[in-house]
Amino acid sequence: MNPSSAAPPSSTPAPPVFEEFFELGQESVSPFLKIDSRKWGANLTLKASIAAAFLLVGSFVLSRFPVTEPLSYILLVLVYFLAGIPSLIESVEELSDFDINIDILMTLAAFSSVFIGSGLEGGLLLVLFAFSGAMEDAVTAKAKTALSSLHKLSPTLATVVQEDGNLIERSVKDISIGTTILIKAGQVVPLDGIVIEGISSVNLVHLTGENLPIRMQEGDTVPAGGRNLEGALTLRVTLTSADSTLSKIINLVTQAQESRPVLQRWFDKLSRGYALTIISLSALFAITLPFFLDIPWRGVEGSIYRAVAFLIAASPCALIIAIPIAYLSAVSACAKKGILLKGGITLDALASCQAVSFDKTGTLTTGNLACEGIEVLEGDGDIDKALGVAYAMEKNAVHPIARAILNYVQSRNIPQVQIKDFKSIPGYGLEATLNTLGQTEPVYIGNPDYILSKLPASQKAVLMDRTAQIQESGRLLAVLLIGKIVYLLSFEDTLRPGIQDTIAALKKRRWDVVMLTGDHEASARRIANEVGIENYHADLKPEDKLRYVTNLSKEKGLAMIGDGINDAPALARATVGICMGKVGSGAAVDAADIVLLHDSIDLLDWLIEQAKKTQTIVRQNVGLAVGAILIASIPALGGFVPLWLAVVMHEGGTVLVGLNALRLLRT
Repeated sequence: MNPSSAAPPSSTPAPPVFEEFFELGQESVSPFLKIDSRKWGANLTLKASIAAAFLLVGSFVLSRFPVTEPLSYILLVLVYFLAGIPSLIESVEELSDFDINIDILMTLAAFSSVFIGSGLEGGLLLVLFAFSGAMEDAVTAKAKTALSSLHKLSPTLATVVQEDGNLIERSVKDISIGTTILIKAGQVVPLDGIVIEGISSVNLVHLTGENLPIRMQEGDTVPAGGRNLEGALTLRVTLTSADSTLSKIINLVTQAQESRPVLQRWFDKLSRGYALTIISLSALFAITLPFFLDIPWRGVEGSIYRAVAFLIAASPCALIIAIPIAYLSAVSACAKKGILLKGGITLDALASCQAVSFDKTGTLTTGNLACEGIEVLEGDGDIDKALGVAYAMEKNAVHPIARAILNYVQSRNIPQVQIKDFKSIPGYGLEATLNTLGQTEPVYIGNPDYILSKLPASQKAVLMDRTAQIQESGRLLAVLLIGKIVYLLSFEDTLRPGIQDTIAALKKRRWDVVMLTGDHEASARRIANEVGIENYHADLKPEDKLRYVTNLSKEKGLAMIGDGINDAPALARATVGICMGKVGSGAAVDAADIVLLHDSIDLLDWLIEQAKKTQTIVRQNVGLAVGAILIASIPALGGFVPLWLAVVMHEGGTVLVGLNALRLLRT
């Protein structure tokens, strides 16, 4: 039975999936989940830290007066409760898993300060640590805005049209291929499907990057995530929710944000050992310093006070977020421009490249043919009549040359002609009978070999010579035969807008630019000359292209840009594989490291600059974090930095690296 048309059980209904709970409006079943009450849970950590900050200020003021000192202790206890208990609970849980990390360091330092009579400093640490955590959450959320916006485009429910015509709301996860769904005006398309009824405009900005509506009608494919603007559309589902276009995009962004570069993985491995080392050194200094220096164990000049200050100053908060927040910001900035990266490591790889190779058709060019003109092979001919005949025949065909002819004729005021007995010869061309003023004559259009068989020997030689000349110039050719008159229509692949500027920018970076294509040499030469590429290789088979890419990747580091299924092996082998997402094949998208979602090659120079800028920000952040640790920790151990200043310097470094990383979000 089709699950989309199956009626729900009459007994107790299955509980809704959690992510659908609020969308179904079921907050009302619980007095604690009212819509008005949900706002109290927003930014809870930040609200608690602000409240704790006010309490800490009050405690400090009251501690200045002996009469109010008991009340000061009460406020300080509340500070530890609001800002310290969550940290303490988390630390206990992590200790139970034998995971020693920054949370344990901070909690240990804060509660240790109570035992040395510096409860206010410990409270300051907890408040600033809570503020820092809230800020880190905000920075991370800011860096993940691309994924958040994509999730907003991903509905969890769809309106299913049942066999009896009734409508029912169902989870997209329960809808199978072939199910009929209704998309009302203003709704987001929940699943990929083919229009079986209705006409409307759909905004596909999440795919194309262009905020322009596209007309959809019966037979058109609508991807998930598009917003239906006007009329209702009835779709037949072609992909499940797990395989939908939008799901694939979300998965790519998620993988990119979770993939960790080499430097970050190294720091992750180091962090536990570092935390244990700092705790051990703090304990060692607390015990041994009085034996080497003339200082007590307790008091603001004592070894325990200095050891706690050292523990705080040497904690690697800033170092831990310095790297991931930078890559996360860079990946998000790229996603906003329609560039999906399969991990921050891709940015490092791209920054290391010194060469780039382009496929031709669909990459340097749009893959859309444009008719350059029509000529008569011999003698006099009627160009308008020929164009009318070509239009009448090709409007029944769907290949690229047919589209180019239709566009060319429609841009001119050409009178319509009548044909009959239309017939398509697959792989060769078209034939029909032209009816003019009661007289009929055969007409043919197709490739030169097809028309040659229709000509006398005297015309064959002329056609072959002219065909060779046109093809040598890198253009494609279609031949039209009306009676005994031969017409030649030439076509060119259109260059992608702005590609010359992109090539020039890459050369300015001193990158080696090469074109690798399977097209014939004449066509490759024409495109290479037009875009400004001196080094090109034509007539390549997939294995030939793979060999070139392998060698270039080993020599200089290569970014390979392609779109077809034949490019997939080369994209996988290149240092960085970049795929055209809009026209690219599924195999190419899977093999690539970077997907240009709306084929924006003009953003390639910006992407390279973003990769280099990311590395610069990472280096700056690591330098800032290490500097903050060294500047604060060693003087703190020597007694030159009091506990409160060590706290401020420690948390200040964390805030600084977070704000520095956010500069990558400026696009």
